[in-house]
Amino acid sequence: MKTILVPTDFSSQANNALDLAVQIARKSGAKILVINVIEGLRDFSFNTMGEAENDAAEEVFIVRKLIDQVKLRLSEIVNNEGYADVSIESAVEMGNAFESISKVIADHDADLLVMGTKGTSGLEEVLIGSNTEKVVRYAKCPVITVKDRVKLGEIKNIVFASNLQDEQTELVKRLKIIQEVTGATLHLVKINTPNHFSTQRQMMKEFSNFIDKHDLSNASTSIYNEATEEDGILYFAEDLGACMIAMGTHGRTGILHLLSGSIAEDLVNHAQVPVWTLSQKRRK
Repeated sequence: MKTILVPTDFSSQANNALDLAVQIARKSGAKILVINVIEGLRDFSFNTMGEAENDAAEEVFIVRKLIDQVKLRLSEIVNNEGYADVSIESAVEMGNAFESISKVIADHDADLLVMGTKGTSGLEEVLIGSNTEKVVRYAKCPVITVKDRVKLGEIKNIVFASNLQDEQTELVKRLKIIQEVTGATLHLVKINTPNHFSTQRQMMKEFSNFIDKHDLSNASTSIYNEATEEDGILYFAEDLGACMIAMGTHGRTGILHLLSGSIAEDLVNHAQVPVWTLSQKRRK
């Protein structure tokens, strides 16, 4: 792991994400890139002297002041004495948050994205969604979302919910990296629901084949019965305690996404523990 990206809006959730990223960087030796995305501003035309067109001069002045303020706040993060033992850089991006984050991931070949989320529920969740959900759905690197402050050393268990059927070689390869960093036990769990039920004998064989195929170590297997997969994963994690939840997300869009939903994205909204995800779009 070489580069960890942390988007920040300077909220408490973003600060919690940065704090976790710093802990991971200390264990892995990775550098951290903190970015702030300034949204909702139009492009400006500048002449060869760097001066804006007259009708935009006042707005450009305001934008420049805003950028200066953001850079100042980012510099306070970079120069924080508590992070002196970690390599931290910062950057300001302009434009759409999701597109800017995606571009930075590609430009810097980021190995991990850690971001804070407030979570949503009810009508807000259905109608609005969030940049976090878009990033989780499409990001080309693993994403860890956090709400509260997390101590890396207290993550003793990683709950990995999988159907064990899809091709997941890349996902498991990346997941083993964060398992190594945390030293946590990997818990493979199958959630039995009334509509998707598997027998004990069937699952034991599938678990064994999956562990052998991916050469997993420090791993356990469980079957958990619940009304829905999402509730089953959340309750299983609560029962274990000291958890991170890990899942692949399908990256579906449009009507298919609205009809089928995404358990991974729902967990990002509702789980109080960190959630590790990797988009499976175009990975099969």
